[in-house]
Amino acid sequence: MSLPKVAIIGRPNIGKSSLLNALTGRMISIVEPTAGVTRDRVSAVIEKDKRYFELVDTGGYGIVDRGDLTGHIEQQIRQAIGSAELIIFMVDIRDGLVPLDQTIAKLLRKENFNIIGVANKADSAKLFPAAGEFAKLGFGDFLCISATNNINKNVLLEKIIERLGEPAREKPAVPVMKIAIVGKRNAGKSTLVNAMVGDERMIVSELPGTTRDAVDVAFEKDGRTIVAIDTAGVRKKGKMADSIEFYSYVRATHSIRRADVVLFLIDSTVPVSQVDKKLARFITAEYKSCIIVVNKWDLAKQKASTGDYEDYLTKMLPALKNTPIAFTTATKAKNVQGLLDLTANIFKQSSTWIKTARLNKAFELIKAEKTGGVRRRKARGLAARRAGWPKIYYTTQIAVNPVTILMFVNKLELFDDNYRRYIVGRLQSMLPIAEVPVRLLARPRSSKTSVKAKL
Repeated sequence: MSLPKVAIIGRPNIGKSSLLNALTGRMISIVEPTAGVTRDRVSAVIEKDKRYFELVDTGGYGIVDRGDLTGHIEQQIRQAIGSAELIIFMVDIRDGLVPLDQTIAKLLRKENFNIIGVANKADSAKLFPAAGEFAKLGFGDFLCISATNNINKNVLLEKIIERLGEPAREKPAVPVMKIAIVGKRNAGKSTLVNAMVGDERMIVSELPGTTRDAVDVAFEKDGRTIVAIDTAGVRKKGKMADSIEFYSYVRATHSIRRADVVLFLIDSTVPVSQVDKKLARFITAEYKSCIIVVNKWDLAKQKASTGDYEDYLTKMLPALKNTPIAFTTATKAKNVQGLLDLTANIFKQSSTWIKTARLNKAFELIKAEKTGGVRRRKARGLAARRAGWPKIYYTTQIAVNPVTILMFVNKLELFDDNYRRYIVGRLQSMLPIAEVPVRLLARPRSSKTSVKAKL
């Protein structure tokens, strides 16, 4: 059962994103005094008295966008209106009735929409009488609210539930997988999301930096709910033009952390940049399962074969040298379904629980190779022989996403980064986790410190 949709409509900079954040209790939309921050539709599921609906934040109607995206923004608004069972028409009580409010009201009167009028920024009861003039718009009395101060938030929620009649009582399906789509600006992230979903859900433009929020888009594949997280394009910190770009960058990195699989988009028409390398290092540091998605391949395949380009990426992005690579043309939805199948496979690998007996058998083979000890004897001579061989007494898996393995060892100092990388490589070759990161922890056998404390 699909959730009823409630769309927030209004002119720019009147607090629509603040209302979405207030009703969800989370910072979902970027809130800035700059008009036109929200461009795409940003939505979240709201629960009230075990009844559910989807609340949709939209861009400001009538904004003159500095990126010349006004038409795209208004198209997104019209799509939100068309799919909504209820519309929250927001005005600014401090500004009073302005011509753009009347333009929006005229648009809404064209259809028999279910509308709740709200007058925002009513931070004091002294301002409430000023809401009377909005009755001229033809939608009855406007409810006075303050999104930033939570004034009349619960009253508004009750009115929404009442107007919807009988919202869904069944809790929305929990997504089986969250996919973050990240990359530098203008790499084709929003186009890829639209191709996955099969709908023009995100604004797509040649203008770099079109997407500002991290937008969650839920869709179904093979009867399972998946969430694609479209993120703002990343650029060098020194070139960030304003605080909006900074918050967009923060949202993008947060999206990587909460994703199950990261699709790292590379624009094949331009060289790999420092921004790409920085993102690769960040994904690696977070132990995130990843697929490198080489986009716009239709424009680049005449210059290089897939094999040559894979070699190029291995050289330029050594942090992700074992990461699977997919080639797509998102504008034509080419290989997108294959990419989703690969994403599901990577998620399956990162969710693998390895039986302790099988894990310890793999470690027995690694210990028999004695690679770590040999290296130390050659490198350090007598000091290494006195330190002894690195010994692994017992291992167990303690987590998934990422696959996390705890080793009980003799001496921590014998398990440096190089030896741990060697162990991880051998485990990946012997176990069904070949293409996902493995987090390898070590703990002295004699220590009484808990595993939880060590993590």
